[in-house]
Amino acid sequence: MPGASAPPAEPGTARIAVDLLGGDSAPAVVVDGALRACRADSDLHLLLVGPSEVADEIIHALPPNDRDRVAVRGARRAVAMADAPASGGRADTTVRAAAAAVAEGHADAMTSAGPSGAIVTAAVLGFGRMPGVRRPALAATLPAAHGPVLLLDVGASIEASPATLVQHGLLGVAYAGAVLGMSAPRLGLLSIGTEPGKGDHPRRAADVALAGRALPGGARYAGLVEGYEISTGELADVVVTDGFTGNVLLKGVEGVYGTTASDETPPRAAALLGVGGTVVVCHGAATGADLASGIALAADLHRRAAMAAICDLIGVEHE
Repeated sequence: MPGASAPPAEPGTARIAVDLLGGDSAPAVVVDGALRACRADSDLHLLLVGPSEVADEIIHALPPNDRDRVAVRGARRAVAMADAPASGGRADTTVRAAAAAVAEGHADAMTSAGPSGAIVTAAVLGFGRMPGVRRPALAATLPAAHGPVLLLDVGASIEASPATLVQHGLLGVAYAGAVLGMSAPRLGLLSIGTEPGKGDHPRRAADVALAGRALPGGARYAGLVEGYEISTGELADVVVTDGFTGNVLLKGVEGVYGTTASDETPPRAAALLGVGGTVVVCHGAATGADLASGIALAADLHRRAAMAAICDLIGVEHE
């Protein structure tokens, strides 16, 4: 890990590195989200990663007795949505600097609304993958009629190989147990029908592999599910698919909720699973409230020691 390690935080606190320049409406929306998060959680500490003049807006808006909960790490280069994922590896970008802060021990977790690919690149370079994980996955918790449904991958990787789908299924049920408190969660594989043999080659092969594999935390494989079944949660608590399909589905669900009068809406923040640190990725079009929720999720994951618990459930070491 680069740089010198910082001393650990006091028990109960959560130190979140926040990318000030990530997102379509950054930095204004990130300033709003950071202030909301600070006001809602007195044990929250923020490491603001970005230009000092932007960080100063947040610091000066807080009451004087709260300002010691905010620190600043300078970085001036944003990663635009149109930039290649490899841009997240540049040391002068805010997203890479946020990942470095976590790797060095100056923060417990990071949150960004920048491009997913760049965030994944920065996280992998900053603190590596979990043992045995080739491609990380983004996991979003969706409201459903019979209880929440965890959907992954929703955009970290567009690859749909059988091995990736199986690995993401294991990560998903472990997250459901460790974070969502689900006992023996049911895992479904998204396809175009529920009959055996439905779907393309990766899904047919993953269906066979998952059916014959022991799953973490007493989870069981419920088989193939269709898209409409995600909104009910009747057949599966965790649904795995490739990142391309998952991202399209998630945005479609967002659009439906946006045209109805429902009290529940899909989250605009997802946990990045399969890397060696705690990372929350917010929607590029996130509002201040969305950013605050993403920061709160990162703090909750840290306080639960979620990534270590996931590693324990899937049987790998957590560094």
